[in-house]
Amino acid sequence: MRATFSRRRFLKTAAAGLSAAALPAIAQAQTAVQKPPKPTVPDEYSVTAPVSIEVNARPLPSFDTRDRSHVRFGSLEYRSGLILTSRFRGFGGLSGLRVDAKGERFIAISDKGGWFTGRIVYKGRDMTGLDDVEASPMLGADGKPITARGWFDTESIALDGSYVYVGIERVNQILRFDFAKGFTRALGEVVPLPPAARKLPFNKGLEALVMVPKGQPLAGTLIAISERGLDAGGNIIGFLIGGKSPGQFSVRRTENFDVSDAVLLPSGDLLLLERKFSLLGGVGVRIRRIALAVLAPGAVIDGPTIFNADLGSEIDNLEGIDVHVTPEGDTVLTLISDDNFSVIQRNLLLQFTLVE
Repeated sequence: MRATFSRRRFLKTAAAGLSAAALPAIAQAQTAVQKPPKPTVPDEYSVTAPVSIEVNARPLPSFDTRDRSHVRFGSLEYRSGLILTSRFRGFGGLSGLRVDAKGERFIAISDKGGWFTGRIVYKGRDMTGLDDVEASPMLGADGKPITARGWFDTESIALDGSYVYVGIERVNQILRFDFAKGFTRALGEVVPLPPAARKLPFNKGLEALVMVPKGQPLAGTLIAISERGLDAGGNIIGFLIGGKSPGQFSVRRTENFDVSDAVLLPSGDLLLLERKFSLLGGVGVRIRRIALAVLAPGAVIDGPTIFNADLGSEIDNLEGIDVHVTPEGDTVLTLISDDNFSVIQRNLLLQFTLVE
């Protein structure tokens, strides 16, 4: 409990320590288009070659830090959680996650341009650890790690059969990998984007990707949503890429929340994972549920909040969300956090049952 308290106290102190004088500069950086920095050499946390690693897992017996008997949070019911650590220096920065239909095999991405693949181990319905974990670098079309050209901040991931799409926030690009051609050794190809997507603010660009499957409205469309690229109305910019109705839309921004990921439910509804960190609002995480049918070029979409959490719960910098359905019929959400390779943040893996 001491370590947890210290982490929360540090986060609150850090938020309170932001000076009012710095706010205009911050606001300008969030909305103005900025030139990306020059390419840099890979840092010490970048994965440079495929390697099998060991990941340690410590269970989180409850999500509510004050009341272990509290398991219902809005429309979600807590199942289990893990704190993930590894001696492998490149493990961390987990910004996106996709799991298989059983909720076992996973593909995760690090914001340092790396893949992490493996298997979630269960005891009953509770997660107990990770196994068969491999770290490997994302490769560009030239066969070299994308970090070699200064492409970091790989923040979003979507699947379409054997194809894996990854959004790179630093340069506002999307790469497509065909995992049928070497799995994580596949080469990434640049996906053509609307001009407006390339002009998103530096470090507030593409943060969520969702591929709409067959049988759904917008089938074959790649939904791409920025973290905090804002339109003239102050709403978050998103794009419909490919499909029958490509174009730009907006997500209504409220309570200073920014987008961190999204996923489609089996029903077709879109779940939008969001977070905030501010002077007045503090630290928070929420999930909104939005009907897929309302997405269209020019639309401003919104939906009810089904989950809300603050530092009274076991949250951190939650940046990834995915969904699977158990043999018992439970719709399970898996969330993952990005520790930013910081000693005061954690790599969390959390699971909740969606209570319809």
